[in-house]
Amino acid sequence: MRADRVFAYGATAGLLGDLLLGDPRRGHPVAAFGRAAGAVERVLWRDHRGWGALHTAVCVGGAAGLAALASRAVRPSPAASVALTAAATWAVVGGTSLGREARAVGRALEAGDVDAARERLPHLCGRDPQALDPDGIARAVVESVAENTSDAVVGALVWGAVAGVPGLVAFRAVNTLDAMVGHKSARHRRYGWASARLDDVAGWPGARLTAVLAAVAGDDPRGAVRAWRADAGLHPSPNAGPVEASFAGALGVRLGGTLSYGGRVEHRPVLNGSGRAVGVHDIERAVRLSRRVSRLALGVCVAGRLLSKGARP
Repeated sequence: MRADRVFAYGATAGLLGDLLLGDPRRGHPVAAFGRAAGAVERVLWRDHRGWGALHTAVCVGGAAGLAALASRAVRPSPAASVALTAAATWAVVGGTSLGREARAVGRALEAGDVDAARERLPHLCGRDPQALDPDGIARAVVESVAENTSDAVVGALVWGAVAGVPGLVAFRAVNTLDAMVGHKSARHRRYGWASARLDDVAGWPGARLTAVLAAVAGDDPRGAVRAWRADAGLHPSPNAGPVEASFAGALGVRLGGTLSYGGRVEHRPVLNGSGRAVGVHDIERAVRLSRRVSRLALGVCVAGRLLSKGARP
């Protein structure tokens, strides 16, 4: 079986598996990678960019190398190749869990239980929940759904289409490392530099595809494109900016503004300033938009892989 068809069947099965099963409660491969990366950090950590770059190379290279070996081992069997691609896709995407956690916060807010919403919010993002009122919590959820649609679904599918199972695994490894060490804490400001920059590079194509598909699938395509063009560049993240701006325009809401991470207050530019404030009901709208974007991304990535294969001599 051709590699493009292996990806098409396997990625579709993997995304369906995520839809039906979500993430496993125990033994998640991404969690296992995180523990391994943490162990490597304990050995290598120095307050130096070079040691951080070595950490990134060891972790990402090791994950991608194991994935490549597994792909080569099953290559003689089309069924095993499809099964491996499906398992890898299911392991690295997280759209169902993203929607589940977002809806859990939304239900708590709808019930007026702000304390429960604050307790649940760290499952989605690193904001300081105690610093947020109900509207701030809702905005944080919508922003997290937007950004993680790219990070947890679309970006992985893009790299899977490019490089098969090693691409899927490597992207997830890069994204996980960025979450672990890519932030600007005192410990990781230098050590996490390489992971953060690599995540910017790896996330670039998926973020742009997510922004395009949010405009296509949203309620206001023109508003999404307008917000993307006007405001994406104002965001401190080169990849979150297009995604969040496009989601904001597609949903007709304002995102960005003041937020707090780890006791540090940041004043970010407002995205889609002509939109209204985020309400609790927008959480469900954002989750539905994320689902539509994910399905479209699968179609685009599968079609791109099939067409690129067919165009080769």
